Amino acid sequence: SPRETPRCRDALHYDGKRPLLFHAARLSRMQYQLGADFSSPLNPRVRAAGILLVWFAGVLLVAALMAPGAYHLGQWLAGEVPFLKGLGSQPFHRYLNRCLLLAALAGLWPLARAFRLTSARVLGLTGLAAGRRELGFGLVVGLGCLLVVALLMALAGVRGFNFSHDPRVLMELALKATLSAVIVAVLEELFFRGVVFGALRQVLSVPTAVLASSVIYAALHFLARVEHSGPVAWTSGFALLPAMLAGLIAAENLAPAGLTLAIAGAVLALAYQRTGNLWFAVGLHAGWVFWLKVFKTVTSPGAQPTNAFWGTDKLLDGWLAALVMVALLAGVACWLHLPQTAATPDATDRGSPRL
Repeated sequence: SPRETPRCRDALHYDGKRPLLFHAARLSRMQYQLGADFSSPLNPRVRAAGILLVWFAGVLLVAALMAPGAYHLGQWLAGEVPFLKGLGSQPFHRYLNRCLLLAALAGLWPLARAFRLTSARVLGLTGLAAGRRELGFGLVVGLGCLLVVALLMALAGVRGFNFSHDPRVLMELALKATLSAVIVAVLEELFFRGVVFGALRQVLSVPTAVLASSVIYAALHFLARVEHSGPVAWTSGFALLPAMLAGLIAAENLAPAGLTLAIAGAVLALAYQRTGNLWFAVGLHAGWVFWLKVFKTVTSPGAQPTNAFWGTDKLLDGWLAALVMVALLAGVACWLHLPQTAATPDATDRGSPRL
């Protein structure tokens, strides 16, 4: 039973002499602490983990429900609208992937509100005019570090540069890679660093928040690509989800590719922590994505066979890329501990709300 003081007992027992409202008001003023005995505020770490898990489950549920309808709509549009004829040839798993992306984008703002990250500044989106220098610096570093990987693979004879393509093909490739780099870098940095890392560092130490957000970042890149066969029913999306989620724990994804992505996530989180905004991380990420999009086309297999150290035409699936990321991580960690300049706002003083 709750702890009762003599004053509590006096307030709880109506003596018949004074108005009942007097006793109610007296009890309210004393703030009788029933909650202190039977309940306690939810642990902020548990709350943060719960919000992220509920958000992820909600995205999967919404996407699985949307995908069959989107697929059938695409089939109908392909037959009715001539310039949308290509929709009819798209497999169901493509629709599911797009629905996952749309559901994640739609849920981004509610997720940010749940963590009270409700302003652009708190999310790391300061003015681009002020961040263009950091954006450019990050882009140069991102392009440069993977250029090192590509050059070492070429010198070892594992891959060779191939610029014999038609200039129009190379120009189209560069434009598509640039567009992908901009979209992917902005969206992923806003989600993984602005929201996920921004929320976790409210309730965890910075090193722990960096580690946790980096693992989440790496894991979500390994949702397995699965295919659907047979007619599409309203349950088809749910039928594919287990196979997609199996990629998160597949042993072949853990090293070196998973480790490389986790280190890359740590680099991006520390860069955000240092600069106080997302622009350096966006530039860095965009440089990586650009290389990933063009590498297979602008190189060809060399005389030497590929192996686990060099990796393949995916560029980030070898131990060489992991070592380059480790060197970059060390550099950013050293940068993090350098004194802040007047032009670089203190990353720890952004008014981030606490859970």
